[in-house]
Amino acid sequence: MNASNKQTIEQNIPTWLTVLLATACGIIVANLYYAQPLVGLISSSIGLSAGSAGLIVTLTQIGYVLGLLFIVPLGDLVENRRLVVLSLLLTSVALVVTAMTKSPILFLAASLFIGLGSVAAQVLVPFASYLASDSSRGRVVGNVMSGLLLGIMLSRPLSSLVADYFSWPSIFAVSAAAIIVLAIVLSKVLPERRPTSSTSYGALLSSMWHLLRTTPILRRRAVYHACVFGTFSLFWTTVPLLLSGPDFHFSQKAIALYALVGVAGAIAAPVAGRLADRGWTRSATGIALSMVIVSVLLLLVIQSNSYIGITVLVVSAILLDAGVSANLVLGQRAIFALGPEIRSRLNGLFMAIFFFGGALGSAVGGWAYAWGGWSAALWIGIVFPVIALLYYFTEKK
Repeated sequence: MNASNKQTIEQNIPTWLTVLLATACGIIVANLYYAQPLVGLISSSIGLSAGSAGLIVTLTQIGYVLGLLFIVPLGDLVENRRLVVLSLLLTSVALVVTAMTKSPILFLAASLFIGLGSVAAQVLVPFASYLASDSSRGRVVGNVMSGLLLGIMLSRPLSSLVADYFSWPSIFAVSAAAIIVLAIVLSKVLPERRPTSSTSYGALLSSMWHLLRTTPILRRRAVYHACVFGTFSLFWTTVPLLLSGPDFHFSQKAIALYALVGVAGAIAAPVAGRLADRGWTRSATGIALSMVIVSVLLLLVIQSNSYIGITVLVVSAILLDAGVSANLVLGQRAIFALGPEIRSRLNGLFMAIFFFGGALGSAVGGWAYAWGGWSAALWIGIVFPVIALLYYFTEKK
């Protein structure tokens, strides 16, 4: 692609390409979460012990973090379209293995590679930012992130419903087919993007620690989102336990439908992107962090198995997901405004840090619920965004 064509695309990224990138990110990232509500079914089917069942989710998360740290930075070094397609092919092979194998060792190994290959989504997000002009970057990133967030929010109820109507391997088989089709489409329609950096891979990785130390906005935005994503993970780990328990007696289908409620919160992503384009990032960040705090406060104040209690659970889920969605877009918009030659590395660091916060929230949430029930989980859950808001008040205007 010559320079004049590249400039035209950057100034006028077509709507269809934005929609395609958003859809692609949603389809890819959903693979990280399909197994979460199916752990019991999968472990009993492949002969995995109850004590080892958690490895199904943990190894997928480990693979994703490894990919964020060691694959996503390659977006600053190698041609991006090829990197995305190869990552998708790796993911599709791993998904086929999970759908077909009855070996616990092979399934766990495939889970690791599903996480590793799914970082293709985090190559596509900076790719979209490269194609957008400075004045529209927030809007474009917000729209693409809406697709990614929808993928996260829809994955759990979708896998639950598919497993209920068919079987648990079906969701992995369908996803493998979707990923292969996606790889073919993206290989045909994505413009080539070849970075100008001539550094070695080793030097690229070594530079990440330097970037973390010398980029205050990266550290700040990563802390903000690690905190709110910790609450997000804690909530969605523990609320199914609450709803299936003696207070509500929700069926698996009812829990899946409740999880769909959170999808409404994804509308905050493009709104946040537009606010960032207008220079209102700081104010919008304060609102996003406050929404997460309010969502947990509502649940602490009103705990009931009546229609009022269910309504509060619905409102809180929407507020929580909206706050997290908005804060994620605001964070990525801020770091993508930095040098384009380091954008993939910045995104990899940002995602790895906040994903660690999510893993911590999920682990602590499960422990807190087992130890002190729903209230204990909520009290711990509200600490994370409060820390983020206190840190926010130290930000210079």
